[in-house]
Amino acid sequence: MKTDIIAIVPAAGMGKRFDPSIIKTFAELEGAPLLVHTLKRLHREASITEIIPVLRQQDIEKGLKMAKDHKLDKIKRIAEGGRERQDSIYNALNLLERSGTGNDKLVLIHDGARPFIPEGTIEKLAEGLKAADGAIPGIPVRDTLKQVDDNGIAVSTLDRERIRAVQTPQLFSFSTLKKAYDKAYREGHYATDDAALVERNGGRIKIINGSPYNIKITTPEDLDMIRHVLSGKK
Repeated sequence: MKTDIIAIVPAAGMGKRFDPSIIKTFAELEGAPLLVHTLKRLHREASITEIIPVLRQQDIEKGLKMAKDHKLDKIKRIAEGGRERQDSIYNALNLLERSGTGNDKLVLIHDGARPFIPEGTIEKLAEGLKAADGAIPGIPVRDTLKQVDDNGIAVSTLDRERIRAVQTPQLFSFSTLKKAYDKAYREGHYATDDAALVERNGGRIKIINGSPYNIKITTPEDLDMIRHVLSGKK
């Protein structure tokens, strides 16, 4: 089983539910941009040999300086972001393909706005990948889930025991993920996560136990909550 992992970190989006005056992943957290906290966490993983952030074209130089200032030497290059998250990741995959450095690697996709990856998560993903085409973390849902029609009328109640709220990081072989992306682009299909594209291409996805602490910062209130948690740890 291949163990070298390249981490792709999409961070080019403005964040539709965040403060429109600032790029979410550059929001300040404990004296550093939010993105830096995520990148430092990935940097500590011995199995990750390279980290490729994906940023807006106008932020690439800023990102390279940020990596140098924080001694993130696993960042050797930055991919240019696209219109949607899926476009950004595809740009990074194409960058790997053109350079010939992705073919024998595993690829980890992780949101730039999730700074708290629990210890052991990536090892569990690698183990899960041995018997599947992708491995992703997911957590059980606590609330009852209803499916509704266009008028907001409940039409069915879902079995929550079989439902998982999916997180990142998500792990795949480069070839599996690239083939899934290529097919999606040929057919003009967009999905909300990478695993959905692999599933659509016939791949099997293993879901490992995720963590409620693996929080994705989506709103300014989320960032305030994280600041509160961090202040309590001092």
